Amino acid sequence: MSNIQLLYQHYLTHRIICTDTRNITSGCLFFALKGENFDANTFSGQALAQGAAFVIIDDPAYQLNENCILVDNVLTTLQKLATHHREQLNIPVIGLTGSNGKTTTKELIKAVLAEKYNTFATRGNLNNHIGVPLSILAIQPEAEIAVIEMGANHQKEIEFLCEIAQPEYGLITNIGLAHLDGFGGFEGVKKGKAEIFAYLQKKNGTAFINHNSGNILEMSRILPEDKIIYYGTGEDNLITGKLLSSDPVITLAWTKETSSFVAKTNLTGAYNFENILAAICIGAFFELSPDQINKGLENYFPNNNRSQLTKTASNTIICDFYNANPSSMAAALANISALEAGHKTAIIGDMFELGEESAKQHDEIASLAEKSGLNTILLIGKHFYALKDKYAGHFFLTPEAAEEWLKTNPLSHNLILLKGSRGMALEQLLPFL
Repeated sequence: MSNIQLLYQHYLTHRIICTDTRNITSGCLFFALKGENFDANTFSGQALAQGAAFVIIDDPAYQLNENCILVDNVLTTLQKLATHHREQLNIPVIGLTGSNGKTTTKELIKAVLAEKYNTFATRGNLNNHIGVPLSILAIQPEAEIAVIEMGANHQKEIEFLCEIAQPEYGLITNIGLAHLDGFGGFEGVKKGKAEIFAYLQKKNGTAFINHNSGNILEMSRILPEDKIIYYGTGEDNLITGKLLSSDPVITLAWTKETSSFVAKTNLTGAYNFENILAAICIGAFFELSPDQINKGLENYFPNNNRSQLTKTASNTIICDFYNANPSSMAAALANISALEAGHKTAIIGDMFELGEESAKQHDEIASLAEKSGLNTILLIGKHFYALKDKYAGHFFLTPEAAEEWLKTNPLSHNLILLKGSRGMALEQLLPFL
């Protein structure tokens, strides 16, 4: 029996995996991961004292007793254990990636499928080389279907995550200007995201394809036509949709074969229309009734600062500050421009991981914001601040500087877009809005 198989026997009786001593639960398996600034091997004794059943370490100096399992590399062991667990699962697994909308689409798919199946979906955005293994290992025996989100910022990452998650079904939400630095430009983004289609082609899997996306259609050509399920606004789709309203939340009509239905959601942003359509398509493919699909959509309320409409005592805020890239920023500005409101404000922060494209992309977004017909614009961060003499608006180096301006220039009765990259931490402005 291999070391992974032996460790799997421990996992079967201790199914909770922990990688942070702040989250230790009694009877868990603690994996002592290393990072640039930490080595969790040093916490092995603490983890045991807090109730961990076993700790998995890769430094023999911390092998305190028989409950410390020494391996060559903790991260690799975690990934191999997840792969082994995936191979024991006999349920459909849907893999999902894309430049924008991954987490929202994943949550929508889960909300729909949960109307019929015991559905597991990636929690939060645990979608990288650590998060995907943790997600797979969180799939419990009662699960009937799983939705696994996969993120990437360089080539071969999606390929690697597919080898762990082993999806039989796949979806790319869209292709946009995200992680340009790591991928090496837009063509690199396409190549990196297409790795999920290459995996499905190798494994005879099925892809859900947005018929409206020329890029995704081009990338999907490696798949046999009988392994593609289309959705979109035109013809020859399993699901065809039409946006009816997006002010402030989305209502759409959708058609399967000759029957049409209307779905109401709690999501703002016309850019989410195709994400919703993807969830409807997957629900229909897995034989949910139209009523079940619509109920799932209607019961989903965003609470993760992605396309989340929030009312404060003074304003209505589109909370979309979990992350940002040029594609999602442009879509968000177009959305608020189209909405009806007496006074509209955009508070936008720097976009990260754009490499050599950074100055150009920030310039284009600042120009777009200026032309968006908004009453007030606040641009925050060093990249936007460099443009302060070129465009109209209020420019701030830091969120703290913007906070001081908001204290002396309070906004009220505004519709406000709050959006920036995660590292900008724009949530700190919420108490002043």
